[in-house]
Amino acid sequence: MKTIKQHAVNVTLDPDTANPYLILSADGKQVNHGDTRQNVPDTPKRFNRYYIVLGKEGFSSGKFYYEVQVKGKTGWSLGVAKESVSRGELFLSPEYGCWTIWLRDGTYAALAGPSVPLSLKGKPQRVGVFVDYDAGLVSFYDADCWHHIYSFTSVSFTEKIYPYFSPGVNDGGSNSAPLIISPVYICPIK
Repeated sequence: MKTIKQHAVNVTLDPDTANPYLILSADGKQVNHGDTRQNVPDTPKRFNRYYIVLGKEGFSSGKFYYEVQVKGKTGWSLGVAKESVSRGELFLSPEYGCWTIWLRDGTYAALAGPSVPLSLKGKPQRVGVFVDYDAGLVSFYDADCWHHIYSFTSVSFTEKIYPYFSPGVNDGGSNSAPLIISPVYICPIK
């Protein structure tokens, strides 16, 4: 765990990619779905159909790790996406450049095309995402108890990839909690 956490990066959300219904915090660390469309410029980078936002910094080599608080959420998806991923119609699968897991309708799944149902020991409050670009690995962990959730392996990345976030729909307030990019703490060995 400590070895992976040593690859922690400071992820900030990219407002230029955010779907117009997403509300980002001023510090770029939180996102949730709003009920009204935000007045934002239409840019080629912006997701216009699905409630998605990417991180500002992309990666084309090496290892990186980040954690996201999902506490209080009834639906979300997290992972990484390639730079050229479609900003319109999109299928969440590696074939289309997305390596993600989600919670939807009380069920966790890896969106591996087809989806792989996930049996978790508990309901994660924080999810850790670890990527080894050169080894073609994307792994997800319950960051509080360090249980492995799922790994995409033997991925052949061919372009820059970005942290991917979708807070899901507000759903009448039942899913109003934001996704929060959390600081990564490394406990010293005693």
